[in-house]
Amino acid sequence: MRNSGIPADFIKSASSNPIVTTLFAADPSAHVWEDGKVYIYASRDMDPARGCDLMDRYHVYSSEDMANWVDEGEILRSDDVSWGRPEGGFMWAPDCAYKNGTYYFYYPHPSGSNWNDSWKIGVATSRHPATGFVDKGFIEGLGGFAMIDPCVFVDEDGRAYMYYGGGGKCEGGELGDDMMSIRGGMRPMEGLEDFHEAAWIFKRNGLYYLTYADNLDNNNRMRYAVSRHPLGPWDYKGIFLEPTGCSTTHGSVAEFKGRWYLFYHNQDISGQGNLRSMCVDELHFEDDGSIRTVVQTKEGVRSTGSAPVPAADAVTYAPVSGSSAGGLAEAGAYAQFERIDGGRGGRAALYIRYATDERLGKLRLTVNGADESLLNFPSGGGASDFSGRASVTVRLQPGTDNVVRLTGGQGDVRLESLTVVLLDD
Repeated sequence: MRNSGIPADFIKSASSNPIVTTLFAADPSAHVWEDGKVYIYASRDMDPARGCDLMDRYHVYSSEDMANWVDEGEILRSDDVSWGRPEGGFMWAPDCAYKNGTYYFYYPHPSGSNWNDSWKIGVATSRHPATGFVDKGFIEGLGGFAMIDPCVFVDEDGRAYMYYGGGGKCEGGELGDDMMSIRGGMRPMEGLEDFHEAAWIFKRNGLYYLTYADNLDNNNRMRYAVSRHPLGPWDYKGIFLEPTGCSTTHGSVAEFKGRWYLFYHNQDISGQGNLRSMCVDELHFEDDGSIRTVVQTKEGVRSTGSAPVPAADAVTYAPVSGSSAGGLAEAGAYAQFERIDGGRGGRAALYIRYATDERLGKLRLTVNGADESLLNFPSGGGASDFSGRASVTVRLQPGTDNVVRLTGGQGDVRLESLTVVLLDD
């Protein structure tokens, strides 16, 4: 059996919503690939909240049982895009597709400072689902206004289709064999009612489904339409996800081990519409193929099988300097972990055991002096109960001189230990 990359005491028997709590991630695009795992490609809401214009990177998460999620790490940021907007930012909802041994990562990004009139659909490729993506440019010949939220669907016959749209406009077209050109041009998707953005396509029992966000002010819902053809025309069917408490909504649908799931986001952790968190609940169909209204839950979904195999090569470190024993409530208080073995260098999953009685504590993560991110530490069992669990994947340097520091000042968080799992060794 495969090593899951998760330490034994971080493995859960059941899920809960949101499924990822350490970072704010939104716009989940879920796919099941040939290795039998489900992968989520997500945009990142940067904390402190800076608004959607400064979203500038993408993360990937994976699971083999729908209860335990591995942070596979960051796969692309605006600095990696040679043709992109000089000021960066504006990396909104992405998607990924697989064809003939290559993973194609699609993302919207402007090429100019006048962002709303210069949108492009960028493409990065890799031989692996969660690492090694390289910018390959953008799809030529598409329009520039509100060209966001790409979705790519590969049909059973191998033909691939792209959909995108925002500002009330949704278009679709067939991709060429290179997965980077449009065959015959894009065309409007006809038959949709109250389309806003966030198109997603899936197929079930020979029927194509197009789901999307509507225009309900500050409380978008998810609607859907169906067709016997991948490019429509579409037969509008109704609303299947009510507002999530977040002004935006964006989702994806995937079948995994015989069950169907809806992935979406809300703002339950932060209470802020620009700091969102991903959720998943089961999706059910009536006998005629119509979608039942999705029940949003705190409990999430059941595990789909046996628990993942614990990581065999996990190494645990105690803080060697700082003030973690007394908590990290004061500005400047920190806990530092030193001489961390990065192996040959590359992705390393950091698993943190903590205690807090705060509703939401936060710590600033730096790795080898470089600012990585502000991490969330939601309430656990109290200030002396180290049952809290947080995890994030970063890149370490080769050898044993890596230093990880967590700095406080945003709530009393106490750290017990840090466990490191090398994902690329």
